[in-house]
Amino acid sequence: MLLEGQVALITGAGRGGKGIGRSIALRLAAEGAKIVIADFVPEAADAVAREVMDKGGEALAVYGSVSVPEDAENMVQAAIDRFGRIDILVNNAGITRDNLLVRMSEDEWDMVLDTNLKGVFNCTKAVAKVMMRQRSGKIVNMASVMGIIGNAGQANYSASKGGVIALTKTTAKELGSRGVNVNAVAPGFIQTVMTEEMPEDARRGIAEQIPLKRLGTPEDVAEVVLFLASSAASYITGQVIAIDGGMVM
Repeated sequence: MLLEGQVALITGAGRGGKGIGRSIALRLAAEGAKIVIADFVPEAADAVAREVMDKGGEALAVYGSVSVPEDAENMVQAAIDRFGRIDILVNNAGITRDNLLVRMSEDEWDMVLDTNLKGVFNCTKAVAKVMMRQRSGKIVNMASVMGIIGNAGQANYSASKGGVIALTKTTAKELGSRGVNVNAVAPGFIQTVMTEEMPEDARRGIAEQIPLKRLGTPEDVAEVVLFLASSAASYITGQVIAIDGGMVM
């Protein structure tokens, strides 16, 4: 197994149904990783942790908001206390509060930037100290194609994900000499609970604009995260991989 004995902390992984974080947790667990599920909704984190354990894996659920530095530090400490190390951090936690720029409130801007960008900063800072001491580690950040091309009605979200891309590259330069790889994935339109709420004709219209003619799945994202978290990506850092069926191309 690719991740036998390694420990992976995944933020925002407590989503039920077709959440990307959940799929990443299950995929990494299937390759032997011990999984720490972090989420601000305890019941959601517990549910995914149980799912991992029901499939024969080891899992720990931790609770808190990545936007709060102390919560991020507590998540990392809980993982250390339970498993003794952290080998992989997947900064997956994210929210949307869509609105046109001229109608967007300061709260809508702040909430998205606090979770999507500051949250990555908080968790990366907390885990970097551990990985630097270990002289090894893999950090995978959840960006978005909207952070590359922008999207009307998502000034806050696009800005946060563009910030994640810049933070990924900077962190990769700072931590590379200590054996820590930092990369990002940039999903396009993925089949999640959010996209399933769209009208069917809208989903078909989006799919028609994608060269591969389909929306992605959470499992599509999880496979790339697994690659970046594994030794197969040991000479890859500071990169952003679009998982978008060719949409941005």
